[in-house]
Amino acid sequence: MPPALVHPIAQERVALTASDIAFLDDLEQRTFRWFWDKTNPKNGLVPDREPTPSFSSVAAVGFGLTAYPIGVERGWVTRDAALERTLTTLRFLRDAPAGPAAAGVSGTRGFLYHFLDMESGQRFETVELSTIDTALCLAGALFCESYFDGADPAEAEVRALAEELYRRADWAWAATPRPPRISMGWTPEKGFHTYDWKGYNEAMIVYVLALGSPTHPAPENAWPAYTSTYKWETFHGQTFVNFAPLFGHQYSHVFLDLEGIQDAYMRGKGIDYFENSRRATLAQRAYAIANPGGFAGYGEDVWGLSACDGPADVERDVNGRRVRFYSYAARGAGYGDVRDDGTLTPSAAAASLPFTPDLSVRALRTMVSRWGSDLFGPYGFRDAFNPTFTFAASLRHGRVVAGKGWFDVDALGIDQGPILAMIENQRSGLVWRTMRKNQGVVRGLRQAGFTGGWLAGAAH
Repeated sequence: MPPALVHPIAQERVALTASDIAFLDDLEQRTFRWFWDKTNPKNGLVPDREPTPSFSSVAAVGFGLTAYPIGVERGWVTRDAALERTLTTLRFLRDAPAGPAAAGVSGTRGFLYHFLDMESGQRFETVELSTIDTALCLAGALFCESYFDGADPAEAEVRALAEELYRRADWAWAATPRPPRISMGWTPEKGFHTYDWKGYNEAMIVYVLALGSPTHPAPENAWPAYTSTYKWETFHGQTFVNFAPLFGHQYSHVFLDLEGIQDAYMRGKGIDYFENSRRATLAQRAYAIANPGGFAGYGEDVWGLSACDGPADVERDVNGRRVRFYSYAARGAGYGDVRDDGTLTPSAAAASLPFTPDLSVRALRTMVSRWGSDLFGPYGFRDAFNPTFTFAASLRHGRVVAGKGWFDVDALGIDQGPILAMIENQRSGLVWRTMRKNQGVVRGLRQAGFTGGWLAGAAH
């Protein structure tokens, strides 16, 4: 018999003070404004990064779609304004040119290229057709499908458009190279990638949407194939399914309420994926406190390794040892897998708010207090910072501030999105509550073998 399912997080949820809540409200509104102000209003495409000019990230488009109803609920935009922005986005995605050509299209077989030109919406250079980025975009669309539930013709159109986009995605095709697993991507030049989605990582949302598809579902045994490569290990006092960067414990959780429901794997461990993410977050914090790399700033209230910008791809001496620094990289710390160059991203702590609310708020407020306007601005947090990196170098991103270290100048859509959505999930559960009503999500979770909790009472 597996141990009983427990939720030690429950009592911590009431730990936030009025001052903490006011801080989160301010951060959430600033982050929402980034999506509202920086998205191309003509087509709904969200920039990969800003203020540095960039292409659009289709995952960021999904997070933008998630942002608009949050803005309505918080009173930052009207329902009509959010509805108009949502329709602009979904209509553009529906009408964007598609096909197997290498240029002049936005995707094929219902999948979108990872990056799109901000104006034309067509494939940027030779990037891949991305299953995870498409899944995050579709998740945002399905959130809008379930949120805009009124009888108004415009709201009905949102529902129809989102469902059409979801039904287009040919997950069976994406699993053809090495079934039942789903390929990470495809290009017209080289065909499918040689890598498939194997657990544990950010791709839970890929498999849930693929298994829930009413038109082109993934093979029925795709979920056990995904979980078969899990690594259940102990790291810094926590035992959990390991994945080193925190975004892997956060992205799917933006949309999926995984507290109190279990698949076969987690039933065997006596926990759920919510608790798993809590443990991963606590392990990262413990790693930062231990600070084996001796990096500046790390401690009980300054932590968070995930995919983010960094200063440069160079090597420098730090405290008597040679350190390899990176520009954009998937930083992380887990069992047998540590990539740490002293660069932290506020999104790592912020997107763990539902899992470790008190600890996450303390970390975020400490970052603002200690680094001020170098890290925090009108649109919330800049993507990353590194107090250790004080060197002269040809920087790939950001700037070095004398006596303080390196700070990014950009915010990234794929980090802003989880900050915004997970603050809201911590405060009201809006995204989770809404997605529980979505038939594709419910169907996908059940196909993956999830049972219990809210899922037991969800409509078929």
